[in-house]
Amino acid sequence: MDGDFIIGASFNLRFHNEWMENNYTTIPEPLTCTGRVEPRDLHFSRTMVFAIEEINNSTELLPGIRLGYQIHDSCASVSVAVQVALLFTNELNPDINKSDNCSHSGGVMGVIGESSSSTSIAISRVIGAFNIPQVSHFSTCACLSDKQQFPTFFRTIPSDRLQADALVKLVKYFGWTWIGAVRSDSDYGNYGMATFLHAAQKEGICVEYSESFHYRSSHSKIQRVADIIRRSTAYVVVTFASLGAMMRLFDELSTDPSPPRQWIGTEAWITHPYMMRFTDFVGAIGYGIERSVVPGLREFLLDLPLSEVESSPLLTDFWEDVFNCRLGKTTSSTEVFDKRMCDGSEDLHTLDNPYTDTSQLRVTNNVYKAVYAMAHAIHNAVCRDTNSSYHCDKTTKIEPKEILNQLKKVNFSQNGYDVLFDANGDHMAVYELVNWQKHDSGKIELVPVGFYDSSLPIGQEFQITRNIIWVEGGTKVPKSVCSDSCPTGTHKVLQKGKSICCYDCVPCPDGEISNTTDSLDCHPCLKEFWPNAEKDTCFPKPIEFLSYNEILGIILATFSVGGACLTIMTAAVFFHHRASPIVRANNSELSFLLLFFLTLCFLSSLTFIGEPSDWSCMLRHTAFGITFVLCISCVLGKTIVVLMAFKATIPGSNVMKWFGPPQQRLTVVPFTFIQVLICIIWLIDSPPFPMKNVSTYKNRIILECALGSAIGFWAVLGYIGLLAALCLVFAVLARKLPDSFNEAKLITFSMLIFCAVWIAFIPAYVSSPGKFTVAVEIFAILASSFGLMFCIFAPKCFVILLKPEKNTKKHLMIKHQSEGI
Repeated sequence: MDGDFIIGASFNLRFHNEWMENNYTTIPEPLTCTGRVEPRDLHFSRTMVFAIEEINNSTELLPGIRLGYQIHDSCASVSVAVQVALLFTNELNPDINKSDNCSHSGGVMGVIGESSSSTSIAISRVIGAFNIPQVSHFSTCACLSDKQQFPTFFRTIPSDRLQADALVKLVKYFGWTWIGAVRSDSDYGNYGMATFLHAAQKEGICVEYSESFHYRSSHSKIQRVADIIRRSTAYVVVTFASLGAMMRLFDELSTDPSPPRQWIGTEAWITHPYMMRFTDFVGAIGYGIERSVVPGLREFLLDLPLSEVESSPLLTDFWEDVFNCRLGKTTSSTEVFDKRMCDGSEDLHTLDNPYTDTSQLRVTNNVYKAVYAMAHAIHNAVCRDTNSSYHCDKTTKIEPKEILNQLKKVNFSQNGYDVLFDANGDHMAVYELVNWQKHDSGKIELVPVGFYDSSLPIGQEFQITRNIIWVEGGTKVPKSVCSDSCPTGTHKVLQKGKSICCYDCVPCPDGEISNTTDSLDCHPCLKEFWPNAEKDTCFPKPIEFLSYNEILGIILATFSVGGACLTIMTAAVFFHHRASPIVRANNSELSFLLLFFLTLCFLSSLTFIGEPSDWSCMLRHTAFGITFVLCISCVLGKTIVVLMAFKATIPGSNVMKWFGPPQQRLTVVPFTFIQVLICIIWLIDSPPFPMKNVSTYKNRIILECALGSAIGFWAVLGYIGLLAALCLVFAVLARKLPDSFNEAKLITFSMLIFCAVWIAFIPAYVSSPGKFTVAVEIFAILASSFGLMFCIFAPKCFVILLKPEKNTKKHLMIKHQSEGI
């Protein structure tokens, strides 16, 4: 249609073109489109005509100016699209005048279309050189956003970059990490899938396979892709494919049904009416262009006079195809000749096909907005605002470049939908998430279940608004993972040679936790913490020490107090019978000192029980060391007295004057002083201190006393051992003295026990872990103390209490006489 300003357009009205074999001797004829008319794209082209007529009747937009149009069929062919683009640049004149300036464009101010990305790329590369703007309604390839290559390209449909982001958010939202990928082998499919896979990889989504094919591929190629889908373990299949490609793939999968798969589609096919016949694929979800309303469009589409149909070969073919009749004169085609003549009773209202379907206007609205965007750009170029009214001069000579500049600035609202372009010529992304649900009639219907709006704040772009029916009519979200999620307390270990989404869940090692699912690593707890049984939380390690509240501590404390009480009772017996011969004959002064010091030895073991502190650590080792030296000093003094008393019986010997009671008591002082000096040096240089032992046991802390200076500790023990060895030697020398002095034998036994205990103590002390080290030390103190107590004093108490007849001076004299003394 002619007009003051012409808008060009290109649609895929047919899907085939006539193949011609070139002989390379003559100029080839122009390619022509063949096959049946595509109702959907005819619907788009008629929508453009509707929009132009609506604009021409408007008093606000381009008043007084009439828009015309040139609509061409590219039949989804790149070569035909290039031919159409050349026509736009040369005023529909196929023969280029050599005198013309080729930098000058043809008669169109801009171009609407194309429906596919590949044909849009072909057209844009040609008309872009002439600064002719192009506004596509359905070309989504992200590559078209590159203004270096396509400086004049705009679109009213979002870029696939935005759709890829939306698909990634959809897949991530439902927790699918193991997917299959299928794409068309075209600019749309390859660029779209590449963008999706790049974004998916960042989100940890893995792809088991990525296959491409063309809708014109051989059957074997389609079958191979179908077999890969059937054999795969990925439950979810994401597609970036054209309508024709998906129809062929679903046809192949329908012949030999595959295991259930959850299909994720794009706007190219998920909302197309032709796909609704594949009822085996119910549950598919995908993004469609948001639904819209174009008032008056349905009436315009259905009001198609027969005279207009007969005047257009394209409309004639469409009419004859949908009504299965023929118009006008017969042709040589047998197929057409066999059809009945159209009798005028044909009514478009009775049709149910994409041309008449206006229930969910999606891409249609993009065509409508594209036409209005072009009209607004022309309006801004030729109209001026004077006194609150527009004055438009249709005689104004404008170039397409001016329209291009104005398109970059357009910002208007049409039927409640905003139209504006960003710096890349892209439109904002608003998608409707649709779900294939089976109706009671058995047919598939599109049900909106959510949306994606890129203009919303981050995190709110994607929302689910309604329950989704999944594959096979399920209501539970299907799972598509290579490996199940690793729970807390475990970490991922990748399976060799497989994707990062395929892994084993390995429990965390001892001392480490993971408190998040799908953790890559376990994290060690701090030294004073330990994991719980589930290994997902670090808790403070229980502190362990030998306490009065546990059985071992109670037993040792009982023996300690019991030993002290027994010693005190023995002292009481000796004191009560202090005048008896057996008490007086065995150096009663040292005996009472020994009993007192033994009481201290028993009680010193109590300092080892309880929570260690600075004072208790210093006290326990020094008290134990000093009290034992006091005891051994007394025993050593008693042994020396026995020996000296025997030598005093030799005529002329006055040695006993040096070993009277005062001297005997004083012998304890120098021996003890040396031990006290060792302890003082130890405490000054490096005293014992409380320490948290975290190395002996991994799961608990042993609160113990560190020795500080190990030399000091072993010096204290060594000195005790030295005195015990001297005492043992002297006791052995005196063991065969007369029976009235038989205490030497008792001392010998006690020293043998004492030495045996402390010799066994050393390896036991070194090898015992934790609180058992303290228990071993207490046991050695108690065992050696009881050894001294029983070996030295038990026989005497037995005589005093049970054999009083032997505790007389007469009995001792008789015994001496019998021994020849």
